[in-house]
Amino acid sequence: MNVIPAIDLLGGRCVRLYQGDYNQSETFSDDPVAVAQRWAAAGAKRLHLVDLDGAKEGKPTNREAIAAIASALSIPVELGGGLRSREDVVALFELGVQYAILGTVAVEQPELVEQLCAEFPGRIIVGIDARNGKVATRGWLETSDVMATELAQRMAAYGAAEIIYTDIHRDGTMSGPNREALRELAQAIDVPVIASGGVSSIADLLGLIALEQYGVTGAIVGRAIYTGDIDLAEAIRAVGDGRITDVPPDLGSSALA
Repeated sequence: MNVIPAIDLLGGRCVRLYQGDYNQSETFSDDPVAVAQRWAAAGAKRLHLVDLDGAKEGKPTNREAIAAIASALSIPVELGGGLRSREDVVALFELGVQYAILGTVAVEQPELVEQLCAEFPGRIIVGIDARNGKVATRGWLETSDVMATELAQRMAAYGAAEIIYTDIHRDGTMSGPNREALRELAQAIDVPVIASGGVSSIADLLGLIALEQYGVTGAIVGRAIYTGDIDLAEAIRAVGDGRITDVPPDLGSSALA
């Protein structure tokens, strides 16, 4: 079970939202690079970044902070938020980010996801954020009629490396992950599923180990590592520090042209 710390960027700062509500944000640090280095030093094998401004505006926004974080770390960085075109994804990779997380376009431009999965195998992750089983898009400001499991099956068929599943009602609440929804999703596809939202304790992480047999192979932790409810180093020791995927080789700028 891979424990993946999260940094949510809003206005260049490290924040956390409550249930995806931009009006309920709490700033934890004005120095996201220092936070990223702290999580790497604690033993994280991967860092999860979210460009909240990008998700809301439909285009990557916190480029300076993203580039600084990627260059400061030796572990892989994944990022989602506002990636709506091939150009956005290429620019992200050129900043040093290893994995691109696509969300809104999976619903609105599924053919783009298919194209990118073929062009950058192993580097495209699909983020599925669900509200009552239906996929939310555009920074969680809109809810589609697409069911989460249906979208996951389609994206897995396209070649997505992983699916990150977030239960919006659990996100930022520290009320525990939605294990039933995670199991249902993982059983429906044959690619790894990463749990996101609601993890509040090491006990929550240990509870997810029972879902490994279905394909849930990691968990993203956010608010709880900032409040101190979870000690990241201790959590990694408790549930294991294995990587879900290997870091892809340096493709070079020519491969991204």
